[in-house]
This record gives sequence, structure tokens and C-alpha cells, in this order.
Amino acid sequence: MSFLVCEGLTKIYADGTCAVRGLDLRCGEGEFTVLLGPSGCGKTTTLRMVAGLEQPTTGQIVLAGTDITGYSPAERDVGFAFQFYALYPHLKVEDNIGFPLESMGLSRRERRQRVADMVERLGLGALVGCYPRQLAGGDQQRVALARAMVRRPQLYLMDEPLGTLDADLRLELRAMIRAQQLDAGIATVYVTHDQAEALSMGDSIAVLAEGRILQQGSPEDVYRRPVSPVVARQLGQPAINILCVERRGDRWIGPNEVERMPAQSGSGAGEMLLGVRLEDIAPTGGRVPGVVRVVEDAGAAWILAVDWAGASIHITASKERRFAPGETVYPRIDAARALLWPRAT
Repeated sequence: MSFLVCEGLTKIYADGTCAVRGLDLRCGEGEFTVLLGPSGCGKTTTLRMVAGLEQPTTGQIVLAGTDITGYSPAERDVGFAFQFYALYPHLKVEDNIGFPLESMGLSRRERRQRVADMVERLGLGALVGCYPRQLAGGDQQRVALARAMVRRPQLYLMDEPLGTLDADLRLELRAMIRAQQLDAGIATVYVTHDQAEALSMGDSIAVLAEGRILQQGSPEDVYRRPVSPVVARQLGQPAINILCVERRGDRWIGPNEVERMPAQSGSGAGEMLLGVRLEDIAPTGGRVPGVVRVVEDAGAAWILAVDWAGASIHITASKERRFAPGETVYPRIDAARALLWPRAT
């Protein structure tokens, strides 16, 4: 049973802009759900509607069996972490963390204990007496996360909380966020445009475009079984290769007859789009030659940009051998892992 249910959420602003269009979202109890998509796709607006900071034009929001659509933010029992830290500049770290507890009716002793617990969990012990202006960006965000988590709400909402940090800090803090969320067992909705964050953190990923959720499922489902090229391009770097193919009898024929793959019964007819991940194309073993244009060192493997059959594709290649620009290769697609979509998608 879903812990958070959003049904038919639509948000139309006064100027006529439609930011969210009939969006349906499910988040299980204790589940980490990632909203993934480019800027302007409706991720933040959706999160703000769940938080009560925006009222939906139409639709319903149900949390733990209660319809909270018309509730104020204070009535919703959610913890919100923003991309920009929004710390109180006149309060020290421990007071910033403890501020949400002031209105909960807790004893002074219990408030102190909760703050001390979060300080220990997030490694903030050396900073409790500092003001926000004295902290580096990563430490400010750590304090902001501690403040969102200290209340132990029913739901955490996080709007690109790592978006302003450098790569090393992002890695450190996303591991910390996930560990804290797993330990607390609190359902979380996390907004990002970073596919690495989505794949590494999410129990469930909801891919958005133009105010709609195009697909929601496990990271494995969304990565391996995307419902459309738009979804497929959201995950994987470089992006998935997409080629036009045509069905002829029981085979799929690619450009210049580059691929002749078996066509399953009922898998479509006429022209289709073929999607194949970088790791599912071998640089050798195919029939039609291609020319390597660029070789990128990806650490554990090479990434080859190859001109092949009138298209530019990317291939992941083992470092067991070297490749050079201008070299001829014979790409071979793993047909069992290839994806097919109608051209209309």
C-alpha cells in the first residue's frame, strides 16, 4: 500500500503557465522516491504541492491515509530540505537544528537530546557554536539537512539539496542522506536532475517531462525497460544510442542493413526506433565497419564515439586493448538487450 499518493495533480499559475499536468505519484512507506527530470519539468512544483507551499489547481494528495490536499504546511508533518540552505543567520548551528522542535511541545531535555543525536549522526560536533556565515557550503547544507530531519516527520521532502555543492561533497552527502533515511525508515521524496543520484539513492525513480510522470519504477526497471526514448535518455551517460530500424518479415533491419536482428511476434511493424545502451554494443564481431572518431578514458573502460552506418554512436570498450581515432571497428549489438519503440514516441 502506498504511503504517499498524489492523484491527478495539476498546477496552473495565474499567467496561464501549466507547470504540472495530471500527475500521479506513489511512494511506499519507508521508500526513497526520486523525481528525476530536466529543469522546468515540474519536479519542484510537485514537491511544493506535497509540502503545502503551493495549492494544486486540481488533484488530491493523501499521506498515510489522510487527505492533506487542503492542509497548511504546518499541518502536514513533513520535513523540507531546500537546494539553498535557508539557515537563520542569527542562530548558531545547534539552535538552527533545534528550531523546528520549538512548537512541538517537547521538554527542553528532549529537544536537546534530539539535537545532540542529529549533531552526532551528521558529524557536526565541532560546529555547534558557529553561525552560518562561519561555515563552508557543505557544512551549511549538512546543518540544513539536520534541521529537516530532527523533527522525525512522516515524510521528508528534499529539493535538490546537493545541487550547489562540488562533486566530492555531493558523493559524501548523498551517502549520508541515504544512510540516515534508511536508519530512520521515513518515506522520502527527493528531487534531482542528476541521474547518478537517482540511480544510487532511489528505491523508486519517477521520470518527469513537461509536467507529467512518464514512468515510475525501480532504478533497474527504468534503466533497462524505459517506456520511451525520452525516458531512456534520462539515464545513462553518454545517453542511450537510438537508431531507426524497419521490420522485414521476421527481422529488424537497421541503416544500410547494419543489423539483422530477430523480430519477436507482436513486437511491432514498419519503422521503429531501436535503443541500445553503450555497454550492450561490442566494438568487434559485427558485419558493417565503423570509424572511431573520439576515444574517452572513463577510468575502468574506454568510451568510443563511432561513425557507423550513417549514425554517430557511443560504445563502452574494455581496456584490455587500446583504440585510436581513425581506427576501423565492427560494432555488434546485443539483440537480447536492445529496446524497440514506435516511431511516434
